[in-house]
Parts: sequence; C-alpha cells; structure tokens
Amino acid sequence: MPRQARLDVAGTLHHIILRGIEKRQIFDDDLDREAFVKRLGHLASETGTKVYAWSLMTNHAHLLLRSGPGGLPQYMRRLLTGYAQAYNRRHKRNGYLFQNRYKSIICEEEVYFQELVRYIHLNPLRAGLVKDLNQLERYPWAGHGILMGRIKYSWQDTDYVLSGFGKRAGPARRVYGRYVSEGIKQGNRPELVGGGLVRSLGGWSAVKSLRRSGEKVLTDERILGTDDFVERVLGEADQRAQRSFSLRLRDKEQQQFIKARCQAAGISANELQRGSRRSPIPKIRSEVAWKLGREWGVPLAEIARQLGVSTPAISQILRRRSKA
Repeated sequence: MPRQARLDVAGTLHHIILRGIEKRQIFDDDLDREAFVKRLGHLASETGTKVYAWSLMTNHAHLLLRSGPGGLPQYMRRLLTGYAQAYNRRHKRNGYLFQNRYKSIICEEEVYFQELVRYIHLNPLRAGLVKDLNQLERYPWAGHGILMGRIKYSWQDTDYVLSGFGKRAGPARRVYGRYVSEGIKQGNRPELVGGGLVRSLGGWSAVKSLRRSGEKVLTDERILGTDDFVERVLGEADQRAQRSFSLRLRDKEQQQFIKARCQAAGISANELQRGSRRSPIPKIRSEVAWKLGREWGVPLAEIARQLGVSTPAISQILRRRSKA
C-alpha cells in the first residue's frame, strides 16, 4: 500500500516518533544526546516551532511539537539530517541512521494534549532509564525536568503546558507532578501510539463497544482524535490538496497557452519570458498579459513571473490595452 501524505499546516499539534533504522541505537552516549537536544532547541527557536514535551530513549525518541510557519517537514528534515550527519562523522560510519519515515500523528489538543505530555515524559521511567520520579525530574534527556523547574531550557514552552494546570507556576508544577505520578499505573498506552482505529478512538475498549453497537466512525492512522476531529482534519486536507492541484493545473494551462501563442508568432517562449523587446515580442507579451489578467484572473505578480517583466510593467500593459 502506498504511504499516505503527511497532514500538516502551520500551528498543527504533532506527536512525533522517530526510530533508528533496523532498531539500531541513535544515541550512543550523552554527547550524542546533547548534540540532538541542542539542535532540537536551536531549530525550534529559529523556525518558530513550539516544543511541549520530548524524551530520548536509546533507539527512538518522542516529541510533542506545534509546527511553525514553515511547517513540520522542513523542521524535521533539518533536525534529522543535521543530527545524522554529525552522528556519522563522530562515530566514523556511513549510511542511514533513522528509519526512512518518522511517524507524525496530528493530535486533538482539547482531548489529548495533557495525556501526551505525561505519556512522553514517562517513557524513560517505563523503559528503566530512571528508577523513580525523583530521578526523572533530574533526567536531562526528557522535558519533564524542565517543566518541574529542575533544568533550564528556554526553547521548551513550559508556560503553555503549565497553564493547563494552574495560573501560577509553583502551584501548576505541583498539580502537574501529581498528574504525572498518577499516570505511572497506567503502564503502556497503545491507544496513544497504536495503529489507525485504536489510536483514533482512544483504545480497544472504545473500539469493541462501537463494534458491538454496529456504529461506524471515521478513523485515520495519522490522526489522534474523535470522529468529528478526524473528519474535520481530513476535510481541510482535501480542500488544501484541491487548491494545490488547481494551482498546478492553472500554471500548466498558462504555459501551454504561452507556448502556443509564441509558436504561432514564430518566436520562442524563452525569448518572451526573458523580457526581450525584439519585435514582435512586446505585442505578444501584451496579448498574453491581457488574456491571463482579464480573462483568466491571474494575479499581476504571477503574470509578471510568467512573462519576465516587473509587476508595474504588467499593470501598465493592461491599462494601455483597456484604453485602446
């Protein structure tokens, strides 16, 4: 089955899971972990990506991020490529470090935000990397210690997380600490990271209940949320895909029209698009600009890009033709 496209738009909340290729270690020692964390924070500040929770294990890592203006793929590409290159140089190895495709799950914030913060930060305890919550508070390779005020990383958005537990930092930290402690007995949470139906519905108990009742719901393995949330995310993604396809189609039609008009006049499209003023190119440029602007409604800046001249020049061409 072909893999599905990523779902993302600026401001989207993502649970990221990245793993080493063939389950190999991606962090051999604390120098590796320090290099990853430094890159994680630097790029978050540079790109406007919000980091709410994170934990580094041995062969995988969890991140809870809100994508910045440039989107999630750009951030993750720079993070993983940069780290993998540094890791390979340091350890004198070649080849891929991470699995080909990291897992990104869009999350319904109102329902799952605090659950995910707790789940991600309890990973080192569940894996036996620390023995108790006291050690977890001082564990430098997860975001829990930052939220508890034991470790300082300015790039982690602690204020946003703690605001869900109280109005003032001190009391909010205590409430958050109790909340994390209560999550220990829950053990592994497959509904937060498992596949499609289980993840979207929040656990097998919900799945079984719905199966017994015969009710059908919309689910998607890329989304953690309720039926309504899944439907809304997929609907918005479909609209974005349609707009993107429409823009690509319109651009193709424009190129075909320009090429045909140039061929009919015995000139090359390259000459027209390089801004040449050799006769009869200005006349053809005027005709094409009028067709694109007045009949197709193409923005002036786009027409200028297609015809190799400035936007004011296109505006002047259209004014002259409208007076003729």
